[in-house]
Amino acid sequence: MNNCVTVIGAGLAGCEATWQLAKRGINVVLYDIKPNKFTPAHSNPNFAEIVCSNSLKSMDNSTASGLLKLEMERFDSLILRCAYSCRVPAGNALAVDREKFAEMVTSEIKSLDNVKILSEEVQEIPQGITILATGPLTTNQLSKSLMNFLEQDNLAFYDASSPIVERDSIDMTKAFVKDRYDKGEGDYINCPMNKAQYLQFYNQLINAERVELKNFEKKEIFEGCMPIEVMAMRGEDSLRFGPLKPIGLDNPKTKEKYYAVVQLRPEDKDKRLYNLVGFQTNLLFPEQKRVFSLIPGLENAKFIKYGVMHRNTYINAPQVLKNTFQTKKREGLFIAGQLSGVEGYMESTMSGLLCGINAYLLSKGRKLLSLSSNTMMGAIANFITTCPQKNFQPMNANFGIVSPLEQKIKDNKLKREKIVARSLEEIDNKIKILNDD
Repeated sequence: MNNCVTVIGAGLAGCEATWQLAKRGINVVLYDIKPNKFTPAHSNPNFAEIVCSNSLKSMDNSTASGLLKLEMERFDSLILRCAYSCRVPAGNALAVDREKFAEMVTSEIKSLDNVKILSEEVQEIPQGITILATGPLTTNQLSKSLMNFLEQDNLAFYDASSPIVERDSIDMTKAFVKDRYDKGEGDYINCPMNKAQYLQFYNQLINAERVELKNFEKKEIFEGCMPIEVMAMRGEDSLRFGPLKPIGLDNPKTKEKYYAVVQLRPEDKDKRLYNLVGFQTNLLFPEQKRVFSLIPGLENAKFIKYGVMHRNTYINAPQVLKNTFQTKKREGLFIAGQLSGVEGYMESTMSGLLCGINAYLLSKGRKLLSLSSNTMMGAIANFITTCPQKNFQPMNANFGIVSPLEQKIKDNKLKREKIVARSLEEIDNKIKILNDD
């Protein structure tokens, strides 16, 4: 096919990108290794296979996930349309029948006359406008090609991330700002513990329930980064001589010394989000909330993201990616899905949607679509491409990364309504420009 865009990977992001291109009249060559070959996590021969959970999170418009869906609806998301058609009862969450969902997405993509589907493994990054959407289990040869293109230190092969909390939810009557030995500019928030508090936290941590890793994940992940609960099993004082060591962290006001100290480091340039340093973990999400809320100062912490440990190939987005999802080194190469540094099924789909639209605009010589952080889509794209490069962790939809309203509003319901209205106004204006040839 001449004058076409190449899409590699027929997961949620790749299928969404293909749809956004094809509906605008662009020829697409879509590559996927299935059904000739499968990754260790996949078994369904159809496209858009959902493997971890059938939940696509909340439908409530006042939630971050709900707002993301509202924005994507405006752009006529194929994945969302199929999800709504295959919905199963799950309260206010959008849960789908996974088999029917994959069948429907596959059928929709195969029905497109200007899409050529090739069941082949791509081992080298193609020339021309290309969207890489190969997911967390990108094959070894393509990973090597991408690694050579981006440089080796910009590609991770596992996701071992710490929980992230909102700054405003930390109890600063118990916590304090200080860098170890005062060597820094006050970047760290410290949550101190006495011996009794530490022992209570320690005993709950080592007995908490964990996620069972798949066999292909275990060796690689544990060689790269040890979960905090595994480190704790080495002995009662292991954390006090590791990530919770109190040395150099006396209270700046009272000069009090502590038995252990949990440090939190800013996750974004505006210091609205903080991650728990050294708390890479494989605990179940409810267990993380229960155990980590025992830390003084985090009793009422709002967790924006829980820690995860699993096989996950992703790029160092702030170093190599623009907020249009183009690579900085090559404007015609886009990266979508979890490979781009977003986290979550809807977030991956969103990145594919923006890649598809921007690949179309690039092919037409038009200005690419860039959204502000007033929108959830823009907030995610801007966060992953501007946050600190060191220790980059994939990010999902949350209000902590959305630009604050100019006017402070105490009523949370009214505040969310204003944020949603502001977001949709920008989205509608962008779509109007997009549709004006």
